[in-house]
Amino acid sequence: MTTVDRWLLPDGVEELLPAQARRVERLRRQLLDLYRSWGYELIIPPLLEYTDSLLVGLGSDVDLLTFKVTDQLSGRAMGIRADITPQAARIDAHSLRRQGPVRLCYAGSVLHTRAKNLLASRSPIQLGAELYGEAGPAADIEIILLMLATLKAAGFGSVTLDLGHVGIYRALIAGAGLEPTVEAALFDALQRKAASEVATLLPPTVDPQLAGWLNALVQLHGDIKVLDRADAAFAGAPAAVAHALALLREVAAAVAARMPHVNLYFDFAELRGYHYHTGLVFAALIDSYGQPVANGGRYDDIGAVFGRARPATGFNADLKALMGFAGDDSECTAIFAPASERDDLWHQVCALRAHGEQVICGLPGEEPDERCNRRLEFLAGRWQLQPIV
Repeated sequence: MTTVDRWLLPDGVEELLPAQARRVERLRRQLLDLYRSWGYELIIPPLLEYTDSLLVGLGSDVDLLTFKVTDQLSGRAMGIRADITPQAARIDAHSLRRQGPVRLCYAGSVLHTRAKNLLASRSPIQLGAELYGEAGPAADIEIILLMLATLKAAGFGSVTLDLGHVGIYRALIAGAGLEPTVEAALFDALQRKAASEVATLLPPTVDPQLAGWLNALVQLHGDIKVLDRADAAFAGAPAAVAHALALLREVAAAVAARMPHVNLYFDFAELRGYHYHTGLVFAALIDSYGQPVANGGRYDDIGAVFGRARPATGFNADLKALMGFAGDDSECTAIFAPASERDDLWHQVCALRAHGEQVICGLPGEEPDERCNRRLEFLAGRWQLQPIV
């Protein structure tokens, strides 16, 4: 290893320098205050836990993303969290054990064995909110509105809300009787919207009407009008499909009424998080970014492994990614105080800091840097603020 190599960070792992760190921390505080105003309580789970609790309920995807270590005290396997969601579910089900709805929020570092996509970090700061204890659409609507409020507070303008429901695919595939390998291939083809592959993968033994419903998933995407097409396409489908369509209409109407500036988009082949989501799924998209800036969905009964099954819905985002789109706050506002041992200068500095000002006390020979737009000068027998030109 050369001397230069010692300063390199692993691929996908980055550090935040002062200007970036300031923006991230300001945004973190702003958004956590927003969540508090909605009644969400902050939790700070540990960075690592036993894999027995850390990896339950969220499928193999999270397992593959998790770095695993051995606890030197107990010999048990531990994981460095790749997702705070299961930790929040454990806290709701085991640590709090409250009756009725529980609203939790968080903002903390997570670590991934590999990036989720080409634009993602392997060390994101996961920000999110979870709502437990309410199975009805009111909880889904509240979480979606909070996610959209998050993006508005972060400075995003035009946002598209992508809505789907994994229950539709789940209800249809249950009656297909496919081999696991065929179902996995079909799932992949649906995600890529490869219509010809979907048709080819379905064996002749599948009921023609069911095959038609599965093929329709690839074609059903677009604005609110797609729901009318879906009603026609899924005529005669299992009752769970009709229930999911009704839920999508209800949620879309509520969002459109309360946040009319948001664009609505529906995608019936969107199965993000299929292995742990149980109902409505959603994502927020912007034109200048090729991946969702926030996403979430319903994941009922995840708390069952902790002895208390609970309805659950939530969303999360990478605070670093949100910071990348937030406005620049690099204006110069600090005050420079010259090097001095005078007590009256010290008292003036303390008073300014108590009023929220940033004051840099100079060391011998130090001059104001680019952060400073004012300085303290001793004029007419007292310390006065003067602009730096």
